[in-house]
Amino acid sequence: MAGEAASRRVLLVGFMASGKTSVGRELAAMLEWQFHDFDSVIEDRAGVAVSEIFDREGEEHFRRLESKVAGELLALEHAVLATGGGWPAQPGSWEAVPEGTLSVWLRVSPGVAVRRASSEGPVRPLLAGEDPLGRARELVEQREGSYRRAQIALDSDKDDPATLATRIMKIVRGEVDRV
Repeated sequence: MAGEAASRRVLLVGFMASGKTSVGRELAAMLEWQFHDFDSVIEDRAGVAVSEIFDREGEEHFRRLESKVAGELLALEHAVLATGGGWPAQPGSWEAVPEGTLSVWLRVSPGVAVRRASSEGPVRPLLAGEDPLGRARELVEQREGSYRRAQIALDSDKDDPATLATRIMKIVRGEVDRV
């Protein structure tokens, strides 16, 4: 992955409800770039929600769709991309990220993620069950090493999407090296 000065796209990674979509929309508007959310593209193409894909076809099928969509979106320039929470942990994902991509991990604690996800509507497929917080902790622990591969990590527990987007925009524009 290339350095920030040559950023042609921004890739936002992090656990579910870390703010990837909210920050991504804000950032894309600030940069006057396109915004694409992996899960939204998958839902548009499949004609059903991600939860339905998980229920009907299983996680393996979903991951195949996600990999295909990721390949297409990562080829775009002047784009802000929000991955699904599990995408960075899938084999080959990071190797598919082209030069010129600024990768940003939006860190979120499991408790904040569960609170946000539960307030957003239907239960996320991977949090379904008796102990969503325990499951979130387990998933964050499993995926953290993959998230750490991002060039920059920002805490989304406390900062709002506009603040986070502004920080990232300054890096993309070369106004600051790191924040």
